[in-house]
Amino acid sequence: MNMTDPIADMLTRIRNAAMAGHTQVAMPSSKIKMEIAKILREEGFLDGFELVESEKPGQQVLRLKLKYVGERREKKPVIAGLERVSKPGRRIYTPKQNIPWVLSGLGVAILSTPKGVMTGVRARQLGVGGEILCKVW
Repeated sequence: MNMTDPIADMLTRIRNAAMAGHTQVAMPSSKIKMEIAKILREEGFLDGFELVESEKPGQQVLRLKLKYVGERREKKPVIAGLERVSKPGRRIYTPKQNIPWVLSGLGVAILSTPKGVMTGVRARQLGVGGEILCKVW
């Protein structure tokens, strides 16, 4: 089955797993999904991730470990929201001076720039703009 937007699929899987209280979520792996997972781990939204071989030869599965706060019944996911910004039908690009702030700095914007996939804060520091992939808070 061909998927038109694998990043939106990744974000939807994370959102659904967090709402259902799952500790892990698995998805087909790609380089850009790995980069997004690295950023989410560095920013404290995930406990970690790993790359696992699939049952199908030559394919790998990206397994994310979701992070929660609180005890048993009161536990809440660290990820409160995910939003896909640039879509295959409408790409959203931004120059360095217009990189959005997510919840006044509490969230993070993830950008694909000529220097790689990075957060909005890092892109501002390096002085590059790019495609706004998603916002996480």
